[in-house]
Amino acid sequence: MTVTPAQEQRTTTTKYAPASVEVDTSVRHRSVEVHQSVLLTSSYNTSLATSVLDHRHENGRRYHKFRDWSYLLPNDESEINRLGMVHELCLLLRHRKLDLAPIKNPQRVTDLATGTGIWAIDFADQHPDAEWAPALPNVKFLVDDIESEWAYESNLFDFVHARNLTVSIKDFPKLIKQCYRSIKPGGWVEFQDFDGYPHSEDGSIEGTAILRYYNEVYSIFEKAGYETRPGIKLEQWFKDAGFVNIHMENLSFRPASGQRINIWSAFFPVFSKEQPSIDHVAQKRIGARALAQAEEYAFERYALAPLTRYKQWTKEEVMDLARRELTAEGATFTWNSTCEYHRS
Repeated sequence: MTVTPAQEQRTTTTKYAPASVEVDTSVRHRSVEVHQSVLLTSSYNTSLATSVLDHRHENGRRYHKFRDWSYLLPNDESEINRLGMVHELCLLLRHRKLDLAPIKNPQRVTDLATGTGIWAIDFADQHPDAEWAPALPNVKFLVDDIESEWAYESNLFDFVHARNLTVSIKDFPKLIKQCYRSIKPGGWVEFQDFDGYPHSEDGSIEGTAILRYYNEVYSIFEKAGYETRPGIKLEQWFKDAGFVNIHMENLSFRPASGQRINIWSAFFPVFSKEQPSIDHVAQKRIGARALAQAEEYAFERYALAPLTRYKQWTKEEVMDLARRELTAEGATFTWNSTCEYHRS
């Protein structure tokens, strides 16, 4: 069975006993093959095995059919490639760190919405003694809906990780409360996410193609109930769930002022006392990565299913909007990202 990015918000990566899972080197090539035996053995999850293999093909992209239309992003090879690029971009942003929480010797870990599993596999490499549920000897994948009630016992995990769940989750407060119930006393939960809308302090983004893109596309996600701006709300959600020792780190990035996005020059402030600033060479490298995944994949990825399914746009109209989004002449704007880690 193939676990693909279409289950990104539906797939959890959890550390369990490593006995029955064989090493799967194909993970390194962004294609994660997992035997059915790694699924939870309940009748509900056993029945998922065949449905997860079903796909919908439309407008040249592949989408999953598990709870059809519940996840509006593709899960094909192009999306797998994009997720690999995003993983590298996140590592560059965080100085090659997979996580920022001060965890020590974690024994049980879960990676929510694991996508291709690349974060989980890298984390397992760094923590070989921990028990996991993705495909190193200490890792396996579980396919389920993380917005449904969790079947896990309370106080199970030492560390819960989630990254980039924007437009994938409808009820973040419920999800975070489930994290709280599942984490051991003194354990850590880390969410890395962002405000989906670009921000312009001087208002110069008004009337640009890029703002039209986000207004058109994200309005559909919002009407469907998905959260488009979790980054600016995470702190309050975690407080409401009962977490203490809340640490929040913010960073902003933008294309060069008044330029096409395809000549990105990323700007990063010092976003915490612990993290050094990012030098000019690294900024250019990050900008190039951001451009590559955005220009080749991301704009179409977010827009195609929402606009064709809900507003009856043609594929050509969507592609035209995605291409226009690369231009924001005269505009100054940023995207804001937040990393929060919290102790139970």
